[in-house]
Amino acid sequence: MSDILKKLTKEMQKVQDPKRFTHTLGVEYTAAALAMRYSEDVERAQIAGLLHDCAKCMENDKLLSVCEKYHLPATDVETRNPYLLHARVGSYLAKKEYKIEDPEILSAILYHTTGRPGMTLLEKIIFTADYIEPGRKQAPNLTQIRHLAFTDLDAAVKKILEDTLDYLRSGDGEMDPMTEETYQYYKNYNENKKSEE
Repeated sequence: MSDILKKLTKEMQKVQDPKRFTHTLGVEYTAAALAMRYSEDVERAQIAGLLHDCAKCMENDKLLSVCEKYHLPATDVETRNPYLLHARVGSYLAKKEYKIEDPEILSAILYHTTGRPGMTLLEKIIFTADYIEPGRKQAPNLTQIRHLAFTDLDAAVKKILEDTLDYLRSGDGEMDPMTEETYQYYKNYNENKKSEE
């Protein structure tokens, strides 16, 4: 393990509760496996995996105050549901606190919960790894999505978004519009891909 990975692992152990830290290690592991499968840089995937939830254990008011203090944009939905800001604040902290300069790693952290239309390979890897890591037990269709993740990453991304939207619609929480936008993009993308085959 490289020095940076050792250092970041120690840092995450300090700022996360044990359950969140176990999840973080699971995402790092899964991101590394997906990176090997799709020829992405393994260490970059591990760094993004380790840092993706670096702001997750912050209280809501702290997330809001960090956004205010450092002029990070927050949508109305995020302001009403500050826990949604952990990805935005996490991306900021990765750069400022943990000295990550790679814009793709920062972007993978930023979009790991909602995704975005036209994600890079690294973004898709972290988005997927967060959902399928070994500690995840509750999500529907997990076996199918884990299989898809290693056979057709775009189809896995679409299925994760579909299941996430179904789950969010069944509850009474607010949904980040980016999740819906990303789903529509990958739904169309996968349909076009199939028609070209």
